[in-house]
Amino acid sequence: MLAGGVVAACHPATAAEARDALGVHGAWAAFSDDKPRRCFAISEPDRAISPTDPQWRPYFSISHWPDKKISSQVHFRLSKPRRPGKPLRLTVGNARFGLVSAGAEAWAPDAATDSAILAALRESRRATVSGVARDGTAIRDGYLLDGAATAIDAARLACARG
Repeated sequence: MLAGGVVAACHPATAAEARDALGVHGAWAAFSDDKPRRCFAISEPDRAISPTDPQWRPYFSISHWPDKKISSQVHFRLSKPRRPGKPLRLTVGNARFGLVSAGAEAWAPDAATDSAILAALRESRRATVSGVARDGTAIRDGYLLDGAATAIDAARLACARG
């Protein structure tokens, strides 16, 4: 389900970066980059409202940036830019979380919410981001969580090893 081209489009590596594939786990994959040091798990939505630009690829990632002392940061590239002033929500199983966003990028508002989202991911089968797009249409990006925990753990371990 997750193609290497999608991941490359989501997190492009330059010639100066050395990207290592850590594995594909269900609907998720894990990668690491050398400079800057970063490890991440990533998935593309199985359900999303298609953007008009075929080069635009929405995704959900969990990243670790050891040099910045950032661990398990939740990030979404939305299928469309969010309408300012409208809420953006992540639903994971029965848990709901508010997200902050800028344009078509969204994050958990703080590290505590990142942790709560990760705990919910481990117990659920699906995650959905919903809100209102800038053009007034719905944002409803759905992600399968099969393999998410394994990919997240692989990324975390890769960055812990240095």
